[in-house]
Amino acid sequence: MAVIEVNLAGRPYEVRVGAGLLARTSEECRPLLRKLRVPIITDANVHAAWAGPVGASLTAAGFEPRWKILPPGEATKSWAHLADVVDWLLAEEVERKDCVIALGGGVIGDLTGFAAAVLKRGCRFIQLPTTLLAQVDSSVGGKTAINTPAGKNLVGAFHQPALVLADPLALDTLPRREVAAGYAEVVKYGLLGDAAFFAWCEDNGAALMAGDPAARSHAIARSVEAKAAIVAQDEFETLGLRALLNLGHTFGHALEAETGFSDRLLHGEGVALGMVLAARYSARRGLLAVGDAERVARHFAAVGMPAELAALGLDCDGGALVAHMLHDKKMDAGTLPFILMRGIGEAFVAKDVALDDVAAFLDGELAR
Repeated sequence: MAVIEVNLAGRPYEVRVGAGLLARTSEECRPLLRKLRVPIITDANVHAAWAGPVGASLTAAGFEPRWKILPPGEATKSWAHLADVVDWLLAEEVERKDCVIALGGGVIGDLTGFAAAVLKRGCRFIQLPTTLLAQVDSSVGGKTAINTPAGKNLVGAFHQPALVLADPLALDTLPRREVAAGYAEVVKYGLLGDAAFFAWCEDNGAALMAGDPAARSHAIARSVEAKAAIVAQDEFETLGLRALLNLGHTFGHALEAETGFSDRLLHGEGVALGMVLAARYSARRGLLAVGDAERVARHFAAVGMPAELAALGLDCDGGALVAHMLHDKKMDAGTLPFILMRGIGEAFVAKDVALDDVAAFLDGELAR
């Protein structure tokens, strides 16, 4: 088992990565569980796959799992489901020092974390991420949120988990498309700050996608190490360093909005295509070699992920996509920072990007 510590002042916590962790939930979580009744929030798909091992572990140790089962999908990150979860936790008499368990992917982790953040002005929660995207990204760092009609993740709070258990065996139950969506976030860590890790992805991405246990464990641990280092330095995204984690997300969120936050384009697929667009836009501005931008596109295409905007078949122009960006939570005094690249592994925050130029660039990509 790999153990990565997220070193926040006075509030450190561990991210544990290892096969079989979900089946050892009680052993791993016992020091944090104050009561015999353990509230667990999950979705119907994850419950069907993992309620057995997780519940058996807790029951065998004398705990009583209490399940809140939500519908799967991005639409669950809503005001209505947040209110439902908070009301349920209150009915379960959860106290501030109790731990709520989030068992699922990024949707469940984000919603549960936000509910924990607002419940009695903040209670603790444990992340048991079951998707690759959640294991390498959304379960670590304390960003919690719901979506609104105005955009994605616009209502939320910074609220760090007390513990994260990332079990690569959970990925064996996922459709290939879901694994691929999470793999986008793995590649992100290479592109934003570690050229050698991107090269590792080029060499090992296919094996990871095919289920190689060693490749999956290494990718998860390395990604968590990279994110933990950034979060420890810039927890609340005030210094600009944590903003680098948004590489591909400004473009990607606009694509998600245009496709109605639906299964037509999963979050990770939007991020992958967003990183291709960020690389190509960086090349358009003369910051990145065209060959490096196409290297990014080739890698995503090689593992079966979206790499061409035109292939989405969107019925819009670049201006419509830019209009979605105006709702981005990173907007600051009318300016939208973009994460661009000076090279593979050299991302930076650009605050001088003209949105009409982005619209023109996107028009070109839509017509490729």
